[in-house]
Amino acid sequence: MAVFTEVGQEQARELAQRLGLGELRELRGIQGGIENTNYFVTTVQEGRAVEWVLTLFERLTAEQLPFYLHLMKHLAQRGIPVPDPQADRDGDILHHVCGKPAAVVNRLAGHSELAPTAAHCASVGEMLARLHLEARDFNRAQPNLRGLAWWNETVPVVLPFVGPEQADLLRSELAFQNHVAASSACAALPRGPIHADLFRDNVMFQDGALTGFFDFYFAGVDSWLFDIGVCLNDWCVDLPTGAHDAVRCRAFLGAYQRVRPLAAAERQLLPAMLRAGALRFWISRLWDFHLPREAALLKPHDPAHFERVLRQRVANPVHA
Repeated sequence: MAVFTEVGQEQARELAQRLGLGELRELRGIQGGIENTNYFVTTVQEGRAVEWVLTLFERLTAEQLPFYLHLMKHLAQRGIPVPDPQADRDGDILHHVCGKPAAVVNRLAGHSELAPTAAHCASVGEMLARLHLEARDFNRAQPNLRGLAWWNETVPVVLPFVGPEQADLLRSELAFQNHVAASSACAALPRGPIHADLFRDNVMFQDGALTGFFDFYFAGVDSWLFDIGVCLNDWCVDLPTGAHDAVRCRAFLGAYQRVRPLAAAERQLLPAMLRAGALRFWISRLWDFHLPREAALLKPHDPAHFERVLRQRVANPVHA
């Protein structure tokens, strides 16, 4: 999260009134992340403070956004702990602030667990499986906009910024992923809406219990296995080295499979999908690092981390 567009007190007050959120008490920008403008908003309802998150979308269009917002609404109604987009008097959950498409959601309780244990990983695995199953009948479709097509478009853009060894790895891994995507095993992977960005900082815990998943703005229809791979590459690796953490991985996959057992094709392609998840975030971090946008609060992520993860996944395949 970051601040690209400055929102004034009066604009926030008008939005809060229009959505029936109560009287505005505080508005403060959120530092972290790199995609959208985000603010914490505090209002007063019946004498008590209530916390919200206001997001102004800097890259996503008003045509793309209904998928994300209605997916969150769908999951919230199914009992999955996710932010619930707030509607105005006409029932609209997509708004406009400062000329940008915007949304307001309730702020989840708790904090992100940045040093997760096996128990935390098991909680995330179980809830991710529940999310996948509950989203199966979601009636909107939109592809994963940061999927293979985007990788093929973006790798040539970032190649001038990397060294020869990195360029060789990017090219060879992209070729491998195109080969995997054309296989019959890939065609057999179960698919549906996925979060696609479920890192440690996008999950909340309170007193050890999982209280919610948030930041759904990379979601799309893709293989459930890709979602699992993205998670394992963050929750179940050693951050300094990118090395696999077998204990946390077993906890995550065990809890996931107690809710939804993996299909044969998923077991076969788990090593490849772990590589795919690492490649996706290495490419996007290279892009954001070397071709940044201006923001009032912006801290780009280090691309080298996912290069390390990808090299680990290539050298040491992990099997289900």
